[in-house]
Order: sequence, then structure tokens, then C-alpha cells
Amino acid sequence: MNRKIPYPKDLPILEARGQIIRAIREHQVVIVCGETGSGKSTQIPKICLEAGRGQKGRIGSTQPRRIAAVTIANRIAQELGGDFPGAVGYKIRFKHSVGRQTRIKVMTDGILLAEAQGDNLLSEYDTLIIDEAHERSLNIDFILGLLKRILPRRRDLKVIISSATLETEKFSSFFWRAPVIQVEGRLYPVEVEYLPGDSKLLASGELSYVDMALEAMDSLWMRGLDGDCLIFMPTEQDIFETCRRLRGRDYPGVSVLPLFARLSAREQQRIYRVRGRKIVVATNVAETSLTIPGIRYVIDTGLARIPRYVARTRVTSMPISPISRASADQRKGRCGRIADGLCIRLYSEEDYLSREEFTRPEMLRANLAEVILRMIYLGLGDISAFPFLDPPPPRAVKDGFSTLEELGAIERKGGEVRLTAAGRKMARIPLDPKLSRMLLEARKEKCVSEVCVIAAALSIQDPSERAPEGEKDLEDRIHQFRDERSDFITILNVWEAMNKASKACLPVRQGGQNHSSLKAFCKKHSFSYMRMREWINIKAQIQEIIKEHGMLYRAGAGERRRQKKQLPSKSPYERVHRALLSGLLSNIALKKEKNIYVGTKGKEVMIFPGSCLFDKGPQWIVAAEMVKTSRLFARTAAAIDPKWAQEVGERFCKKRYLQPRWDRKLGQVIATTEVTLFGLVLSTDGIAPYGAVNPKEAHEIFVLHALVRGEVDERFGFLEHNLSLMEEVKDMEQRLRRALMVDEHTMASFYSGRLPGVHDIRTLKHTIHKKGGDEFLKMSLEDILVERPCQEELAQYPKEVCIDSFK
Repeated sequence: MNRKIPYPKDLPILEARGQIIRAIREHQVVIVCGETGSGKSTQIPKICLEAGRGQKGRIGSTQPRRIAAVTIANRIAQELGGDFPGAVGYKIRFKHSVGRQTRIKVMTDGILLAEAQGDNLLSEYDTLIIDEAHERSLNIDFILGLLKRILPRRRDLKVIISSATLETEKFSSFFWRAPVIQVEGRLYPVEVEYLPGDSKLLASGELSYVDMALEAMDSLWMRGLDGDCLIFMPTEQDIFETCRRLRGRDYPGVSVLPLFARLSAREQQRIYRVRGRKIVVATNVAETSLTIPGIRYVIDTGLARIPRYVARTRVTSMPISPISRASADQRKGRCGRIADGLCIRLYSEEDYLSREEFTRPEMLRANLAEVILRMIYLGLGDISAFPFLDPPPPRAVKDGFSTLEELGAIERKGGEVRLTAAGRKMARIPLDPKLSRMLLEARKEKCVSEVCVIAAALSIQDPSERAPEGEKDLEDRIHQFRDERSDFITILNVWEAMNKASKACLPVRQGGQNHSSLKAFCKKHSFSYMRMREWINIKAQIQEIIKEHGMLYRAGAGERRRQKKQLPSKSPYERVHRALLSGLLSNIALKKEKNIYVGTKGKEVMIFPGSCLFDKGPQWIVAAEMVKTSRLFARTAAAIDPKWAQEVGERFCKKRYLQPRWDRKLGQVIATTEVTLFGLVLSTDGIAPYGAVNPKEAHEIFVLHALVRGEVDERFGFLEHNLSLMEEVKDMEQRLRRALMVDEHTMASFYSGRLPGVHDIRTLKHTIHKKGGDEFLKMSLEDILVERPCQEELAQYPKEVCIDSFK
């Protein structure tokens, strides 16, 4: 391409354009660090074109989010104009616009990782731009590690790492001292104020961060608000409260608007449509994902919900935590674009300086099971040897392997970890391993279609749109779909209702994607249209994958015959929840009191108030996830029978055998069984043969009760003989008024020496048959007498006395 590349005016990154071009031509890896708003995402792909890239392969640019990939691709295409027809395309899950002429391909980082499975050298590209690298998601860190392995084998491949805030020294060292180019982002200066000085109650500690934000807003208003204001809050509930109280202040001519991920698309778009001054109250979705025009003021609480997976308890914790300095600077950078800006931080400068410089990478606070499964499947070797920018902690790695073993995805042989047949199938399904394990079990339980719907739903964000007024309206809207026993069945009910209302649930080739009817359904029931479409597409993709790999259930003739004999058959509810349990065994819980349950490993959990089980209190539940916010909640839950968990998780159940005893009717020693799974007692009413568990103790119980005491229902010649001798000796004892018989232990020794290992009637019969008779078991008087009394002494105590003609 020798045509001149057009650029817009006044973007800070264009001042470094020449420097970036030279670095790309001279180095294999270049790191560009520029503040939000500098134009990195849209201009670096064009700069790469100008540098001569995109000739022997495409220029690929990754984005963490789908909406950003599409928006940026459209923006670049618009700026290049008609001189570069078809040169820019995008690829996201379920949708792409990439043709033969495409030179710049914008995609999500997940798409690039998926392509790496089929092309481990990424030969489609001659240049890769890893944008928003500061987010340090699992995908981004995985891509960086792959590139470090690929680059020495592909000297022609150029890589540009682009980020708003970056640990530049660490990234540079990771990529062999790659050059770093710093780019300024704002066009106007931003003043920073800490802890509003006119707040009267701060020192007393009586103010919450919502109160503090309102005082800061009042302060701005008193100074003369000249522009729009963005307030950062950590939770949706904080946003609702702040908006309500701001509207109560009734600032003239000012619109108060909420902004968070679960807000409907229409409500989100209001921030762009509303004219006049506005106050936007947002979560950290406004930190990097969305650019809000017209912002001159930022009020920053310095807080956010940051998810952390705790490997010890297998709980995803989402505490409200202080953000890093880099994130605080990102928030500050949201103003200062159209005029001088002001950022008010609701914390002290000392607090700011004491915080972590950067947000901890997801690799250090996530469940690594999916990463490990993917690495084993791709043959990338041991995770501890993979070149991650920040190696994951050993405890998290150990937990990832443990989770995969629990799911039956891996096995250990001679110190080597291998994928099982199930694990290979799970690795090919682009879902969390727990969800893919459910699908495999669903094949066995003959409920693949239902579990496909549930798995797809669990892999997306909640499609319910939350109204700014609060939760009650949402509960009323979904009440008609609720199942009183299971949130998972509620999901199926929503799907069925959507399917009945339109053909939207069908794949496109079958006449599906009836957009107008789907939109009408979503509007009526307050679901997000985009998320419902995503749900439909993921479900269709899952079905394609399991069909392609032969995972759909087809019963053979022999199995069909066996099924006919199985009475009663499992209910649809049981089949679905048994399949779900295969992936969620560690998320079962036993009722302790109303809404409070004891989970695995002793953790206390509460049913989430939005669940259909709240206040219903089934004895046992399973949950899709355990999430800690204000407390540990079981989210998306269902009532289960603990026997299902015992059968599905048989490999991990532990049994204790209590009260071993002789059962005369069964002719064997039995014990009561106590079955536990991950510390929870599933049952205490089972009965099991004790001989296989503890042969020695079972033998002792058998000999004492069955042989010495004669507690048997069957007739044995030796036993009748021996019991008769014992009666004879007892008669002697009564006549002589002293003990003559050996104790039970001595008599037991007699049998034990002749019947080693025998602990039930069946093995006794087998031994007698093998010996050719039971003579060897017959006792003599000498075997059971302590001493043999002389006949003269016995004659003194006759059994009967004759007096005249009477006895």
C-alpha cells in the first residue's frame, strides 16, 4: 500500500508517529504507553500500515471487549475512507467482516487465542497489536506468553504492546529490552484535589463514601459547575443511592444519569443523547471501556469491586477494595479533554501514594483450571515453566489441577499429568471446564439440549436489565418464569418462553434470529436484547461443537433394553440436576437454618436473596457459584437429593463404617455407613458388608456370634455337636457349682485357628466343602473344659435320684 494514510488532527499519539514507525522497522517488539484518549487504538494500526506492515500478512489488533473491537474497526475504516476499500475488518464471537482484501483485522483477544489452537505460529499475521495490555486479563497474559515463544521462530512477525498504564520496565525486560515509547494523552491540564476541605464530618468518621461524594458535588456546585461531572462508585446499589440523593438536591438544568454494565442499552445511551449539563454516576465500566464526552470534573471514591478467587476455599470474593494508582490515574484522565479538568479524590494523598502501583493481574487472582486445561491440550508444557509475565502462585496452580481432577479431566500416571478422554472433549468446548463437564454428563443422562441451554446461560452476564428504581421491578418481571425448586429450571423456562414467542432460539439456517420478535420479547420482559442474542448464539455454537465431536447422546440397543428394565425411571428434574452436579460438586450445601447453609470444607453460605429458593429452605442445594460480597452467597441454586451427589461424586466420597455387627438373617457381618463429600455428611443410613472393609475384625465378630454363641439360622453338624458338648459341660457346672468351661476367647481361638479369614456363612460353607467335611471343626470335651472332673466327684451329684419307686 503506497497510498497516503489519512490521520485526524490533534491526537497526542500523532506527535510520536515518526518515532513509532522507526521503532517498528528496527525492532521486533515495540511498547507504546499512552494515556486514555491519546488515540492509540485507532491510530497505531494505521501507523503500522504506513510503516509497511500488512503486506505479507494481516495486521491484527486485539481488544478485551467485543463492542470495542467493532467500534474501533468501524472508526479506522471511516478514517481511511474510500481509498482503502475493504482494508479493515473485525472478528468477534459469532460475527466477523473479514475478506480477502482485509489488511487490518480488529478482534477480541479470545479470538486470537482460539486461532492459536489451529495455527501455533499465527502465520496469518505479519503484525500483532496487543491493545489495552494494562488490563492484564488471563487472555492477555496467555497471549503475551505465547508470543514470547513464537517470536524467536518468526523473525518476520512484529508485535506492538499498547497500553494506557503499564509497568513499562517489566514489559520491556520480558520482551528482550524492547523499546518503550511514551505518549501524552490529555490536551488540557487536570488539577487534583484530595479529601474536600469543606467537609465537616470527615474527621468524625460519620460519612460514607456516598456522603463524601455528595459533599464534593455540593462543593463543585457552589464554585460554579461549568461542564459535566463523572462520579465513580463501586457498586450498583451505591449508584442508585447517589442518583436518588442527587436528584433530591434538584440542581437546576442538570440531568443525573446512572451508568453500569447491567443497565439497559437504552439507558446507557442516554449519556450521549442528553443535552445540557449532566452528572454521570458510574462503576469502573467508565474507567476504560466507555468514553463519555464533555467530562470536565471527576469525583473518585477510589473504590471498586475487584474479583478474587480464593483457592483455599474455592470462593470467588468480590470485596469493595481500593483501586491501584494506575486505575486512579485512568479515572483522572476522563477529564481534561475539552478544557482544563478537576479530579476530586475522596481519599488522602498519603492513601494514594501507599496504594499498589498497578492492579494485580487476573493471573494472580483467578481460578486457573481453564488455563491449565488449555495448556495441556495445546501441548504447551508445565504451567510453571510457561513464560507468563507474572507466574501464578503455586497454591492457585495446585488448586487448578485439583479442580480438573475433580472434574475427571486429567489423571496422573507416574508423575505425568495426562488428559482423560473426557478431558480432551472438555478442552474442545470453549467454556469453563465445569460447564463442559456438565455437557458430557448430560449425554449420559440424556438431557443434552437442556444442559446446553443452561451452560450457555451461565457463560454470559445476567441478561436481566436492572431498572434504575431498584430490584423489586426485576423480581416482578421474572416471577412468571420462576420454578420454586430450581433457578436452573427458571433459566429453561425463560428459554422456552422466548422460543415460543419467536423462532429466535433456532440457528439462522433453520429460520431463526427473528430479530423483531426477539426484541419485542426482550422489551416486554426487560431482558437485554444483545445478551439474549449472545445466549442463543453460544447455545448454537455448543451444539455444533458437541455434534462435530460425536458427543450427542445415542443409546445403543443393549442400553435401550436395560433402560426398559429400570423402574422407576429418573425424572427430567433429576436428570438435569445430576448432570449439573458433575461440574458443581464442590458447590453443594446442607441447611443449617433459614437461608443459611453449610457448604463444602465447612464454609457458611447464604442463599442469594434473588434466588427462587430464598425463604423456601430445602435441606440440600447445589449452586452455580459461591460469591463473596457483603457475605458468602450461593447464586443460581437448586434443591437436590444428596443421593445424586453421592452417586455422581462417588470417586470423591469418603465412607466411615460404624457399629460393625453380626446379622443373623444375612449371614454376615455388616456395618452402618456414613458417606461424606468434601466434609459434608451425605448419608448415615447405609448398610454394607464389613468383611471387605476390615476382614480381621469381621472374622472376630463372626466367630464370636455365629460359631461360639451359635447365632445362625442354618444347620451345621459341627455346630450342633459343639453346642451339645457345651450344654453337657454347663450341666456339669450346675451339678458341681463351679466353672468348668473355657471362656469365649479360648473357644474363638479354636475356630480361628481352623478357619482363618472366614467372616460369613458363605465362606464357611466354601471352606467346609474344600476340606471334605466338617470333622475338623468338631470339639472334644478337652477343647472346652478348663479341668475334667473325676467320675467319683460327679457321682456325688447325680442327675437324678431314685427314692423307692419314685425318681
